[in-house]
Amino acid sequence: MTADPLSFGQNQVSLELKNLVKRYGSVAAVDDVSLVTKPGEFITLLGPSGSGKTTTLNLIAGFLTPDSGDIYVDGEPISSVPPHRRNIGMVFQNYMLFPHMTAEANIAFPLKRRKLPAADIGRKVGEALDLVGLRDLGTRYPRELSGGQQQRVALARAIVYNPPILLMDEPLGALDKNLRESLQVEIRRIHRELGTTFLYVTHDQGEALALSDRIAIFKDGKIEQVGTTTEVYDSPTTTFVATFIGESNIIRGQADSRRSALVAGPWTLALPTGTRSTGHLAILVRPEKLTLGGVAPGRNSLRGLVIESVYLGSARRVSMDVQDVGRLVAYEPAGSSLGADPGSEVEVSWAIDDAVVLAEGSNPGSSDAAGEDDAVDESGETEQRPHRQSTGSNSLATMEDQ
Repeated sequence: MTADPLSFGQNQVSLELKNLVKRYGSVAAVDDVSLVTKPGEFITLLGPSGSGKTTTLNLIAGFLTPDSGDIYVDGEPISSVPPHRRNIGMVFQNYMLFPHMTAEANIAFPLKRRKLPAADIGRKVGEALDLVGLRDLGTRYPRELSGGQQQRVALARAIVYNPPILLMDEPLGALDKNLRESLQVEIRRIHRELGTTFLYVTHDQGEALALSDRIAIFKDGKIEQVGTTTEVYDSPTTTFVATFIGESNIIRGQADSRRSALVAGPWTLALPTGTRSTGHLAILVRPEKLTLGGVAPGRNSLRGLVIESVYLGSARRVSMDVQDVGRLVAYEPAGSSLGADPGSEVEVSWAIDDAVVLAEGSNPGSSDAAGEDDAVDESGETEQRPHRQSTGSNSLATMEDQ
């Protein structure tokens, strides 16, 4: 049980990033990034390797200095404030625990650095252990804990001194799928109980959707779109966002403004209500919006050849090839008797207004691209340098005494 009342938590502030730029030579790792968080919000920075999300987190933490732009906490600029005076918590993917200290001693470390009375330290450590569900494991050393338990200790250490902002850099990346999903639930619960502003970095789209109030999607050092989980999934603004978040069907063609339609080879597809477009156009239709078999008023339809049908338990994932459109994916109820077997022809349809018109400024295949930017971001030496410090007490003090 969590101690009641908590002596930490409900310490809410706003965070603003204003036109941040960080360059390494000719490469802009962060390129004019602006973002405003609400007090107590859980916002995830999501993007592929090399997109600038971890660099942005390091700028907020103070491990890197922006070339231009500024960072504000509750309206006060902090770009010139050293990391140990920003009072910002940080949780790393590799835990950064002292191997020679127990879980309790690791959690107590930032409190001792602040010279709190021993009684207050003991109480706060106990509350933090309760919050992360490790009360009975406080006397164990990191080597005696599982990966998930070590990550809970790292989280407890980061929140025990009640920072108003908590930064988390892919904290679940080293864990297996089931443990990641379990800890996602715990992190969300802890965020609700604390009310602290969380900024969370990941390249895992499912993780971002499960945890976040809002998601900022990064590409090539810029924020491509910011929105709630529903907004970025149901209403992506570019092909990059549409293909990076969830599974997507992208249909390209020429706009026919007279009929408010998209023409793709032999197919003429009605566009969503209110669409006014000319020239080259792309629309998104999510697989769950597609229905196999039958055509009805108010729906677009195509006919394709089934390439693959995969049983997923509650549904079948049906892939089909459509002339002049390419590969489409639909989910069919597992008990359906439509017989969408490989080699068969099927009709596929969707409600006209279930499609989303996309901006065509981004290459949807670029989400996995690795280029020069990778060398200065998450997967590169320059990006990781602020994190690659010794686990000795002096170096960790720099990060934890915040």
